[in-house]
Amino acid sequence: MLDRLAAFLDQQRLYAYATILLLFEIAISVYFVAASYNAFHNQTAPVTTDFVSFYAAGALADAGTPNLAYHQADHFLAEQQAREPGIAYNYFFYPPIFLMLCALLARLPYVPAFLVFEGGTLALYLLAATRILGRPSRETLIPLLAFPIVFWNFGWGQNGFLTAALFGAGTLLIDRKPMIAGLLLGAVCYKPHFGILIPVALAAGRHWRAFAAAAISVVCLTLLSLLVFGTETWLDFITAALASRATFEAGIIKLWAFVTPFGAVLLMGGTPGMAYALQIAATCGAIVFVGWVWWRGLSLEVRAAALASATLIAVPLAIFYDLMLATIAAAWLCRPTQSIPDWQRVLFAAGYIVLLASVQIAEATRLPIGLLVVLALVATVVHRALSELRTAAG
Repeated sequence: MLDRLAAFLDQQRLYAYATILLLFEIAISVYFVAASYNAFHNQTAPVTTDFVSFYAAGALADAGTPNLAYHQADHFLAEQQAREPGIAYNYFFYPPIFLMLCALLARLPYVPAFLVFEGGTLALYLLAATRILGRPSRETLIPLLAFPIVFWNFGWGQNGFLTAALFGAGTLLIDRKPMIAGLLLGAVCYKPHFGILIPVALAAGRHWRAFAAAAISVVCLTLLSLLVFGTETWLDFITAALASRATFEAGIIKLWAFVTPFGAVLLMGGTPGMAYALQIAATCGAIVFVGWVWWRGLSLEVRAAALASATLIAVPLAIFYDLMLATIAAAWLCRPTQSIPDWQRVLFAAGYIVLLASVQIAEATRLPIGLLVVLALVATVVHRALSELRTAAG
């Protein structure tokens, strides 16, 4: 049955289904944009996207008060000034490194800034993903754009495209241009917890030039932000970041949105203590796994997919839009360097369908759909790694 299903999902059909899915997602996006501007005159409360958090933080920085981005009352006021009174508060826990980009965006009017950020980072992601896939763009752009998390990331106005682009480009260049790869991977420090496995991979793989370049990238970006915003902004960021733990433990951020072991435990009714215990175990397991894969010097496809997929397990805080990183892992596993097993083709197709309704499923069942998708992806990487080792052993 699996063989027949995989045969049914040939390239022509997959492209046609992806096109239909993309058109559906575009229609839904247009509806929500129109609704957010009260085009149907039935909106009960003002709504906005997470991007307002970035824009408001940037506006405060442009006004000469960058440290106020980490003071919730002042930041919330700036969000309402950017959009309208009555919107829900969107937190800002990013370091001043990301605040530099926010300050540049806030020099534009709100909607153009949103489109520049989302459109620009989407283009970078697509460039990296298509290069990884190694196929003509006409064969890959529609399926990449139809991935449901593209819809979620754009709709929420988030930075998943940027994270995926940095991981994708960094791993793509790691063997050929290690210095550039290191600089790109170091730039992930704009979202610092997502860099937890990068030094593990580079050190285990003995990519010392890339390791040094990544360290230089982090140091230079940090020093530049200190020069631009001063030490007070960094101190306020650290204070806000340390206090953010209570926000996530209390479920103020919707628990169904988490894709990590930490969030899964809370979603299913566990205590914060249980959530931290499982997350620590998962993080340690991810470190061992990535270190092992890179130390063994397996193919770039397996090494890159392991780093991208395991990062989503290793970090305690990753939201649905961060699953854009999963597409980088999947792209590496779909490279034309070897045939794609039937079960993997079916699994990835099923992932599209599940993620399309993931929010509704998670809310209705309290099942950690995002985490289950990530675990399936990691299991696929493990299978590929073990297959390579068996082949090498003869």
